[in-house]
Amino acid sequence: MTILCVQFQLPPTYEAALPRLIEMLEEFTPVIEALPPDRALVDLHGAERYFGRDALDLASMIRVRSLARYGIDCAIGAGPGPLFARMALNDSRPGLIRVVPEEPGALTEFLAGQPVAALPGVGAATARTLCEYGLDTLGKVAAAPLSTLQRLTSARTGRELREKAQGIDRGRVVPNAVSRSLAAERSFPRDELDPAEHRRALLSATEELGIRLRALEKVCRTLTLTVRYADLPHSRLRSSGGTPTSTTRSRKLKEPTAHSPALTDAAYRMYEALGLQRARVRGIALRAEGLSPADQATHQLTFDPVDEKARRIEEVADRARARFGAHVIGPGTLAS
Repeated sequence: MTILCVQFQLPPTYEAALPRLIEMLEEFTPVIEALPPDRALVDLHGAERYFGRDALDLASMIRVRSLARYGIDCAIGAGPGPLFARMALNDSRPGLIRVVPEEPGALTEFLAGQPVAALPGVGAATARTLCEYGLDTLGKVAAAPLSTLQRLTSARTGRELREKAQGIDRGRVVPNAVSRSLAAERSFPRDELDPAEHRRALLSATEELGIRLRALEKVCRTLTLTVRYADLPHSRLRSSGGTPTSTTRSRKLKEPTAHSPALTDAAYRMYEALGLQRARVRGIALRAEGLSPADQATHQLTFDPVDEKARRIEEVADRARARFGAHVIGPGTLAS
């Protein structure tokens, strides 16, 4: 058991804690793939030999350190590959380490009884199509002719489905840096229905992201919005279990930027596309992803005096913040 999939039980709108948790995981191994907002894949091949402990012992140590340092519990899935670690996590819960067996016979037995929808990467439409033809478990998918699976899905999807159902995991942990993203969260003191307050929170978050990006001399390529709701008995957004739900949307920007108005415009567009219809919102989080050096970015000139003026004002405001503090200047909407 050399791969872990760790899901931290982060409080609502607390995605910014993930970088610190990733740093804690790096005390065990440098081979970590951050999966914002709250997960990470951890390859323990070298760590097991280095520490002289198996993956289950190391997983227990990770949970204890997370609780002791940050007061954050986690659920952990362990398996011989990233695919099976994810599957194990689906059956886990905070405080529990769920294991997918590594031995070929035990692994085959484990997969045989799993519903086809439990396989990571199988969407609702694909699962529905397979179930309509009686292929409702991974055991049946593994035994089905390859030509049948490819006819029901596609050549590539059918081949990948059959391999995964037979216990072949070609995935690997790709180390990345969670610092390639920046998160800003805003929570409300009560469940908020007012769209004006939602937009005000978005404006505050994009202003923060813009300031932080410019201070780091970075630009972002993608903006991700997460809206977390209260239990909505009258809303189409309610989850089947009646528990708090969330919606996440990402948008690739026209060009990499750290310009706050551009970030705000993208955030507003994503928010409006949700059509929340008086949803009771508990919190909003924005994440700037795909960070790259600002000096390597290009900006399409528009010859728009308004845009040029806004950028010059932004430069002056940044210098004022650097000298007198972050809150010395900002949008009038946020003055209160």
